Amino acid sequence: MNRLLVLIAAIIIVACSARNENSLKSGKWRGEFEIAGEKIPILFEVAADSAGSAKVYFINDKERALYKAVHQGNDSILISLDDFDSKLIVFSSGSTLNGFYRRDNSKGKGIPFHADFNKTNRFEPSSKTPSANLSGTWDVEISSEGKPTNKTVGLFDQKDGKLTGTIMTITGDYRFFEGQLDGDTFYLSAFSGSSPKLIKGRIVDPSNFEAELINPGGKVKLVGKRNDKAALPDPYSLTYLKNSEEKFDFSFPDPDGKSTSLHDEKYKGKVILVTITGSWCPNCMDEAEFLAPWYKENKGRGVEIISLSFERKDDLAFAKGKIERFKKKYGITYDVLFAGAADKNASQKLPQINAIVSYPTSFLIDRKGNVRKIYTGFTGPATGKYYDQYVEGFKKEVDELLLESI
Repeated sequence: MNRLLVLIAAIIIVACSARNENSLKSGKWRGEFEIAGEKIPILFEVAADSAGSAKVYFINDKERALYKAVHQGNDSILISLDDFDSKLIVFSSGSTLNGFYRRDNSKGKGIPFHADFNKTNRFEPSSKTPSANLSGTWDVEISSEGKPTNKTVGLFDQKDGKLTGTIMTITGDYRFFEGQLDGDTFYLSAFSGSSPKLIKGRIVDPSNFEAELINPGGKVKLVGKRNDKAALPDPYSLTYLKNSEEKFDFSFPDPDGKSTSLHDEKYKGKVILVTITGSWCPNCMDEAEFLAPWYKENKGRGVEIISLSFERKDDLAFAKGKIERFKKKYGITYDVLFAGAADKNASQKLPQINAIVSYPTSFLIDRKGNVRKIYTGFTGPATGKYYDQYVEGFKKEVDELLLESI
């Protein structure tokens, strides 16, 4: 009997040790994804919530992308990146993690991942003085084999050897990148739950650079030319009504299946913002983070917001869970309707416009039901002054429409 008790105790000790060894240590971590032979470094922090459960913050410059769905099993740890229908599955040996990143609908094992505890350098410390200062605005051409060149705008800020920035496109921005310079070489990386990204480049001279953008989809070439006046096409001209004299309208169900139209009694005489969005869309997340508190502060003034959500599947039951989680995360109290699948046929759901060019796209409608402006894309917080200008312009436009009579 004594031998049996000793054996049982030993088994319990080993099992507990295994569980403790596989826990996710609180503190700062440095991780790496491996894609096409390249290492894409990231920084993240693990903390405990009030109930003692782990939560993870992915850090990119000023951004701290929070995920609370961390499941610690006996043999693995699953971090559910539910914003992007993805998972990070790791196996812990205390101060190291090994595993992979995988989208829910993907086949195969996924992207290899490794992380070390208590390491805080995203890239190896610089050994050479930067050969130029990349701070400023750049014309950036992005191209890949068989695809036409896309003109974008690069925004960079350099302090000593540290480099941060983003790239603006007609559909939105790439959000926060962080990295450094080492002589004439520079590196930037980002990961907030969606595809890990790496930009590695070479400074040709103070006004020119060449680089590659690497992500799970492959590699594309970047060519940058300094231009203080670099700008994108007018975001108010890309999406338009086919017939400007026709009233814009639609009818879609809310998450509970109740049909809602732009011309319902609730919206009559109001200034209305209609947004084309999706719970999976990074720039839509930035838009929701701005609009949700703005609406709470301004809904009493005679404004309404209707969000038309295009999701991964044309299935209301599937969309209901995605929309409700999205609303809860961002504190959304305005109406969100399910418009269908975010696929090549999405534009057919809104036949009055030329096309859905970007997620998000927003329509500003006056008290009489006339579309006054259509803004394609969203200029998010990573763009700095451009975001501030967008917010200021949006508020001014709404204020002016509210002064108009019905």
